[in-house]
Amino acid sequence: MKKLLLSVLFVVACGSHALAQPVGSQVLAQVGGNITYSETKPKTKPASVPTGTMFADDGTVFIDAYVLMNIKADEHVAVFGASQEGRDIHECNQKLTAQINAFTAELKNIGVNSDDIALDFIGQHPIYDFGLKGSVASEKASGFEVKENILVHYKEKEWLDKVLAAATKANIYDLIKVDYVISDVNAVREKLLEEAAKIIKSKQAHYGTLFSLKFRTQTQVNAEKYDVVYPTDQYDSYTAFESGKIGATDDAKLRVVESRKSKTFFFNARNAADFDSVINPVVSEPVVQFTLYLRTKQLIDR
Repeated sequence: MKKLLLSVLFVVACGSHALAQPVGSQVLAQVGGNITYSETKPKTKPASVPTGTMFADDGTVFIDAYVLMNIKADEHVAVFGASQEGRDIHECNQKLTAQINAFTAELKNIGVNSDDIALDFIGQHPIYDFGLKGSVASEKASGFEVKENILVHYKEKEWLDKVLAAATKANIYDLIKVDYVISDVNAVREKLLEEAAKIIKSKQAHYGTLFSLKFRTQTQVNAEKYDVVYPTDQYDSYTAFESGKIGATDDAKLRVVESRKSKTFFFNARNAADFDSVINPVVSEPVVQFTLYLRTKQLIDR
């Protein structure tokens, strides 16, 4: 299980943040996250593929299929961030160790196994502040800060509320992200290939009937490209408000103080209209989106 926790970060990713729900309520948790605030996080763009049937002058016909499959995660890994400040590194480590121990104790109380908890040391660095002497503000070292991440592996998405409650009891509030784990990627690819093959065969049959085309060679695969988009890359944001304007004024003392506007984040899945077929089209929660572009080549009688 520890190997799973260490390797899954390189395989799947999804940002995460959830609101606490009243006891006894049942909801479909949409997991967004503090990672959505990152301005530098990579936004995965769908691969550009040349779609559409093409006829060449030599009698070659290229027929393609573009398929999307939405998959709910089989397992999850929640990543929490913890940090402590102190006069020296020893004091920081003592505070952070106590906080993490309190968190892991709460996790074990709710049934999380030790093998499903892992620690990821992030770093330690000095903290600087300014001291004012007369009209001079001088920067000087004021202490240190140590940061560490706690990874919690769980299967059922409903467990996130329990894990969040355990983190709150340990005064840990930074839920960085939730990684989404798909157990059998090969099975997903096989399903995509089967669906793409059906689409191409259907197009071949329709072209033969509608346009009296006679294919005289076996079907050859000309291009095959799989792709996957994880929920981390599919969160968008907006700030909705209407604001008035202040025109020019002669009052030089006028100072404008703007109100804070809340930013909304939401899971924005890929558009189904871009594909020939969508497997599991209803998206009621963040999903991992797998795609396959398949192009075949055949010759026809001219």
